[in-house]
Amino acid sequence: MVPIDEREVEFNAIRAQGAGGQNVNKVSSAVHLRFDIAASSLPDDIKARLLALSDSRITQEGVLVLKAQQHRTQEMNRADALARLQAVVDSVAVPPKPRRATKPSYGARQRRLEGKSQRSSLKTQRAKVQD
Repeated sequence: MVPIDEREVEFNAIRAQGAGGQNVNKVSSAVHLRFDIAASSLPDDIKARLLALSDSRITQEGVLVLKAQQHRTQEMNRADALARLQAVVDSVAVPPKPRRATKPSYGARQRRLEGKSQRSSLKTQRAKVQD
């Protein structure tokens, strides 16, 4: 788990969408979180993996934008947005295992060819009999 410095995160309070009556119309409880990946203090390998993600929340400039509006209070939405940002960073924190090319064993190749010949003989038995 790589900690995220809160000074690198920009928060904007906005009005939430959806149902909620008078509270949602007059209180700016939703939060827009903006995190500039390239300018952050994250390690370079994590930055590269974050920028390589095909996530619609990452802009062309490399800024991750999250919108939190699930809770009634701005503080809870702010905490929710930070937790989601941490989850995104944690998802790329562990480097993927390198793929090693393998070959099928001799026995696996023989079983495959045996299955193919059995299927072939079954199909030839279905053909019309030649006199």
